[in-house]
Amino acid sequence: MSDSALPAGESRRERRRAARKRGPWGFVRDLVVILVLAILVSFLLKTFIVRSFYIPSGSMEDTLLVEDRILVDQLSPHWSDYQRGEIIVFTDPGGWLPATSAPAQPPIVAGIESFLTAIGLSTADSQDHLVKRVIGMPGDHVVCCNAVGQITINGAPIDELVYLKLPAGETAASRTDFDVVVPANAYWVLGDNRTRSQDSRAHLDAPTGGFVPRANVAGRALLKTWPISRIGLLESHREVFASVPDPQ
Repeated sequence: MSDSALPAGESRRERRRAARKRGPWGFVRDLVVILVLAILVSFLLKTFIVRSFYIPSGSMEDTLLVEDRILVDQLSPHWSDYQRGEIIVFTDPGGWLPATSAPAQPPIVAGIESFLTAIGLSTADSQDHLVKRVIGMPGDHVVCCNAVGQITINGAPIDELVYLKLPAGETAASRTDFDVVVPANAYWVLGDNRTRSQDSRAHLDAPTGGFVPRANVAGRALLKTWPISRIGLLESHREVFASVPDPQ
């Protein structure tokens, strides 16, 4: 006879007896399975789709502030290139970050931190990454600056004031002059806080010539997730680059 055919009291008694037979270990087993599945899903999301970073410096102010949390898209760049104006997160191409020695941690604490970072629940590796805005794409001829202080890309000037943070009374996009052609599979990147950013301009003598190889890019920054008051999408300001022609 099915449960639906049993009297209501008898059906409840049957369920209670089944629960007692499972005992506490049945509950523990179910809990472990749920936790393992949650960790696996989190690991897959962090590895292939999205991951979180925090902002360790003021080089992207006021677009991104120190201690902001951001969500980075790692998936879509596999089928489309990064574009001018987009904010990317990347690992040090060589010589961009100062050599630092992290304070010693007890092995168990270090192990937990590494595990949480691996599954995307911690952002301990944010200090090993940089966040900048893409200005030059492969093949672009990027020059600073024209007579009114604007960067030109393939001969076309761009007006970046919509996102730049500059000292009062200053309008030049850079105090450092440069004239570069971006190589294949690389990008020329600058911080929005243009006078306080150690970006491509500061590493012209580095092994990669100030360019960021595509292989070093972790993903495209999409969203500010913390603090709550600053939650929102990150703008690529494509209108700034709309008049830039394709590289010759």
